[in-house]
This record gives sequence, structure tokens and C-alpha cells, in this order.
Amino acid sequence: IFSIVVFGSIVNECYVNKDTQNPQLFCIFNNNESACSYGIAIGIIAFFGCIFFFVVDLNFQQISSVKDRKRAVLLDLGFSGFLSFLWFVAFCFLANQWQQTTMTKPVSQGADAARAAITFSFFSIIVWVALAVKALQRYRLGTDMSLFATDQFATDPNAAYPGYPTGSGIESTETYQSPPFTETLDANPKGYQVPAY
Repeated sequence: IFSIVVFGSIVNECYVNKDTQNPQLFCIFNNNESACSYGIAIGIIAFFGCIFFFVVDLNFQQISSVKDRKRAVLLDLGFSGFLSFLWFVAFCFLANQWQQTTMTKPVSQGADAARAAITFSFFSIIVWVALAVKALQRYRLGTDMSLFATDQFATDPNAAYPGYPTGSGIESTETYQSPPFTETLDANPKGYQVPAY
């Protein structure tokens, strides 16, 4: 959501006309096209990355290979850490360019959108760092194989291995049960004779 706010606000309101006679658009971040392009690019990358890892998380239990699960968690960790850095750069770059911007009438029209892009860039740093920490925890949890193994393990890594199922604890005093098919059994079935010794 934060990435949508960042690239949406830059695309919609951070490009303004220099004056009424000149229809050419310019970026309100100190007239620096790179600032707007960088914010849009990082927002789009983060948005599609979120969709991809959401699908991976939904299908994580269907991944049967331990190596593939480990790769998915490592990819999530690397991507989250890398985007944390890119959002930090975006926040610093946009804030620096906004600080150097001279306030004119066209710039003041998109000032709220520029501030929103800077603010949500900062919030995105926090979110992606939290996602990187969560992925690191999942990776560390996977080193004891409880994450990468099957679903039969407990979710708590400190939980003991489940034992064999036990009965009700009450033993039956009846030692003989009737066979499941009731039929009369002859002592000497046809065709068979008891040998005499």
C-alpha cells in the first residue's frame, strides 16, 4: 500500500507545468527528473515484489522440496533487505531534493503529494526492514528443519517432538473377541481329514 501511495502521488501530482503558456511537465522535486523517476521505479518494483512474495507465501506449504523452501526464504530475505536499502535511498534523495526546491505556485500545487511520497518512503523503510527481520527469523527457524520439513511438526521450535498416540488408558478385561464374520466352523470341514497319529 505504501508503494502505491509513493508512485501514485508522484505520477499524479508531482509533475506540473512550468507556466500556463508552456505545457511541458517538470518534476517538482527541485526540477530533477531523476528524483521522480527513482520514486516511481522503486514504488513499482516494491508493489510487484509484494504480489510475488504474497503468492509464494500462499503456496509455501505446497513446496515439497526442502531446498526450494530454503531458496524461497533466502530470496525473501535478500529482496526485503535490498528494498529496505532502496527505500532508504529514495527517502534521502526525495527529502534532499524537496529541501532544495524553491516554492513557486506550480510547485505548491503538488506540495502535499511530494510530502506524502517522502513520508511513505520513510514508512516503507520500516516495513521492509520488518519484513527482512521476519524472513531472517524464518530462515533461522528453518535451520532446525521444522520450517522446511513437513507439517507434522509443531509450530513452536522449542516444543518437544510429538510421541506416539496412546490408547484411552483403560484396558479391556475381555481377551477374546468374536471374529468379524459370523459363520459356523465345522470341526472337520469337508475334504479334510484329521490324520491319526
